[in-house]
Amino acid sequence: MTATLRTVVLVHGAFAESSSWNGVIPRLVAEGLRVIAAPNPLRSLDGDAATVRSILASIDGPIVAVGHSYGGSVISNAAVGVDSVKALVYVAGFAPEAGESIAELSGRFPGSTLGDTLHAVELADGTTDLFIQPELFQQQFAADVADEQARLDAATQRPLNTAALHGASAEPAWKAVPSSFVFPTADYNIPVEAHRFMAERAGSVETVEVADASHALPVSQPDVVADVIIRAARSVATAG
Repeated sequence: MTATLRTVVLVHGAFAESSSWNGVIPRLVAEGLRVIAAPNPLRSLDGDAATVRSILASIDGPIVAVGHSYGGSVISNAAVGVDSVKALVYVAGFAPEAGESIAELSGRFPGSTLGDTLHAVELADGTTDLFIQPELFQQQFAADVADEQARLDAATQRPLNTAALHGASAEPAWKAVPSSFVFPTADYNIPVEAHRFMAERAGSVETVEVADASHALPVSQPDVVADVIIRAARSVATAG
């Protein structure tokens, strides 16, 4: 691997796992990009960001960090101080300001119905893990995903811990690193007005709205998502 090879690090969000990027990855590889679908523990924002930051710091060459949903908060924190991260891409992702949590951001604008679909599992440490009820998963999270795939995704979803839900962001990387945003207009987890607000606030260099798509954008719209990531990677190469 040469130092000039561009790497895309994909960070999944809550109620998902790394295979949610399976439709996107082949398109990036075909572009000549190295791809890492990073594990996101979904335990706490500080801890999750530290895990991803360690991965970013271990990579030679320029990086495009990509976050879906809560993964957007993770890359916003993980990329701080990692000079090799040259671009950020938010895929239906949170881009918090310092002090903001994803719970606060998702509730700032009307439209999220996530709370009514959650199943809580109390843990011995006093925190709570949150799952989407399987019978409600498709309509809430993946309305435009094929039935069989949505059932698989519901069964394999990974829970979000309440410590991550309420964790406050540090000073975010999007203040120093160029960012792109791609998000659906039929997102029942994060209201579309929240997406638009975050993109504008971050000074997004490219904002793509996908009409009538669900929150599960990497699964349902892999071509659109991959295209935004590829353009970000090309801009890194041009800048270099």
